Amino acid sequence: MISEPEKNKTEDIEQLVGFVVGEEEFAVPILSIQEIIKPIEWTKVPFVPDYILGVFNLRGNVLPLIDLRIKFGASSADIDENTRFIVMKIKNEDVAFIIDRLTSALRIPKKNILPPPDTYSNEDEIIEGVGRLDDGRIITILKIDNIIKREEIVPERD
Repeated sequence: MISEPEKNKTEDIEQLVGFVVGEEEFAVPILSIQEIIKPIEWTKVPFVPDYILGVFNLRGNVLPLIDLRIKFGASSADIDENTRFIVMKIKNEDVAFIIDRLTSALRIPKKNILPPPDTYSNEDEIIEGVGRLDDGRIITILKIDNIIKREEIVPERD
């Protein structure tokens, strides 16, 4: 049985997975990640936003593939040995995102997570907060449900 002080310690910690896109480090809650895989072949899909690279088959499921570099306004990059696909469930849909590289699993005390700065334009509300790490780094924590809108990945049916 977990003692009360230990229980409070775990409740006050945010567990995240850190990754790099372009020159910036981001993180998402560890429980939002379905899996992380090495890049596999995908198929381009016409008439979608430029950051949706296409779709790929993962064990019988067809998943959209989103390039976070393009989504975040940077230029696309070549896939290399560090590139990964992070598969997350967003609004009940499995979606894969291309990241440049993983950094680490992170445990950040909730008191070290601040809201986004007022000067940041967060109209899509994709930033959950900004985490201060023990080594002095700052990491942007993404709100996964808002990274992409459902209608962008699931076309409306007539």
